[in-house]
Amino acid sequence: MIGKTVDVDERLPLLQSIPLSLQHLFAMFGATVLVPYLVGLDTSVTLFTSGVGTLLYILITKGKIPAYLGSSFAFIAGMQAIIGTKAGTLGDPDKIAVAMGGCFFAGLLYLMVAALIAKFGTKWLDKLLPPVVVGSVVIVIGLALAETAVGMASQNYLTAMVALVIAIIASVFFKGFLGVIPVLVGIIGGYLFALATGQINFDAVKNASVFAVPNFISPKFTWEAIISITPVALVTITEHIGHLIVTNKVVGRDFIKDPGMHLSLSGDGLATAFAALLGGPPNTTYGENIGVMAITRVFSVWVIGGAAVIATIMSFIPKIGALIATIPVPVMGGISIMLFGIIASAGIRMLVEAGIDFSQKRNLIIASVILVIGIGKAEIAIGQFALHGMALATIVGIVLNLVIPHTKDMEGAEAETVEEAAATK
Repeated sequence: MIGKTVDVDERLPLLQSIPLSLQHLFAMFGATVLVPYLVGLDTSVTLFTSGVGTLLYILITKGKIPAYLGSSFAFIAGMQAIIGTKAGTLGDPDKIAVAMGGCFFAGLLYLMVAALIAKFGTKWLDKLLPPVVVGSVVIVIGLALAETAVGMASQNYLTAMVALVIAIIASVFFKGFLGVIPVLVGIIGGYLFALATGQINFDAVKNASVFAVPNFISPKFTWEAIISITPVALVTITEHIGHLIVTNKVVGRDFIKDPGMHLSLSGDGLATAFAALLGGPPNTTYGENIGVMAITRVFSVWVIGGAAVIATIMSFIPKIGALIATIPVPVMGGISIMLFGIIASAGIRMLVEAGIDFSQKRNLIIASVILVIGIGKAEIAIGQFALHGMALATIVGIVLNLVIPHTKDMEGAEAETVEEAAATK
């Protein structure tokens, strides 16, 4: 342990920096490799795009914001719908390429929003995506994947429950760094149980080469993929802003002003577009790594960059990818039950903390429609164009928020009382 606060631009000696970088690597690892596992992407490509994406983010933000970028869960449902493979198996390269086309445009949407924020600030975004919309969509992100999690766990409920229980124990009872990485602890615990019960075969690891270039896949652009995946970026953009605000509090700086919200969003968007060009999932800033900084009080971008370099190097070692592929599906299923539930609960928390009043018809209608469309996986198809699931729910929520008026009838008796009280002053 360093024993003192290490500022953003401080560079530690290499022997001190490497262990701290490894902590960040462990913090992001479980969730980052789970995404390609679920949707059928190559884990080695994901590690590469995560590492290089983080380095791009640090470059774009002028080395002023310590943040690690890992795989985003928000895009899982959209990629699953296009790639259509079972968890734990690699998807068809052509279908992956189509999904990557949509992910690339999601990155471009980040850059467009960043440009608008640089020009007009963030108030317009608050009006476009108020908490009632964002919170409801985040609930959809978690619950829409519930069937996937339970389906994976059903292959061996005992193994899944062992992994789940270990992850819960780590989350609730472990302190310090171990309390930040319950996902990784759960995966390791479940893996050891599966190993002890003869569920793992290491033949693929033995046969894998020691060094190889990851199997990169270039994107193919189709309107269907672009329309179905791109809108999800609006939700992750809001998530990004929330993470930046939390990082402000942890580090004690105002990153929204220096280097600026627009540069932070641009870095995330560029990392996502870059990942899509190579066949990796969209990136997002990771709360787990913010937690590591809060515990260690080490905010150095050099330490974060070190974790990114290590992840990039690991991507060229196929034995690591083969080892990850040996994780039994039920282990990931058990972890997913907790993880997807936490995502849904985070959406509920957003609604509660924002003070959303569901006695107001306006809020009730917006949230209800988003939830049913998203969780029910509704779809609207016009010719070759199709909007479904979360993307459709996001767009419908935005439209409803813009068109439903703020009236006494829509906002209920409480709004009327407030308005009358203001009139008497």
